[in-house]
Amino acid sequence: MELQKELVWRARQGDAKAFAELYRGIYQDLYRFALYTLKHSQDAEDAVGDAVMDAWKGIRKLKNEEAFRSWIFRILACKCRRKLKSYRNREIELTEDLESQDREIGEDLDVREAFFRLSGEERMILALNLFAGYSSREIGTFLEEKDSTVRSKQRRALRKMRTWLGD
Repeated sequence: MELQKELVWRARQGDAKAFAELYRGIYQDLYRFALYTLKHSQDAEDAVGDAVMDAWKGIRKLKNEEAFRSWIFRILACKCRRKLKSYRNREIELTEDLESQDREIGEDLDVREAFFRLSGEERMILALNLFAGYSSREIGTFLEEKDSTVRSKQRRALRKMRTWLGD
């Protein structure tokens, strides 16, 4: 944690190498969140790239070094929401490259299919909680909703998945 605080401090001073080190440490989590939210690898890469560029441009405004992770995830969540809105009426197919990403057999595939049947907002809420480890309060802050609303949407999404999976 001390190393991260120092890297953030250095990045705020304009040190691109420090920012690159921060990025390397969080890239997998950012990409996984975007991929599971957007369902398309190219869109996920674009969203992460845009979020990282915005983070670099705005890092001087970050007041608390310890908040870097939640701050960059908030930026990415906004990028993902915009992307979801842009193709809300289009059907995006699950591509082969997603299947090759961390592919497992049997039940895991069923869980993945159920996850992708959820709405974009439901996927985002579950991904922020399950993959990024954020609480309903933090997710509510990102999405500008009450934490009770986030918990309700999360329960509803999990209930849908259980129904689809037959559990």
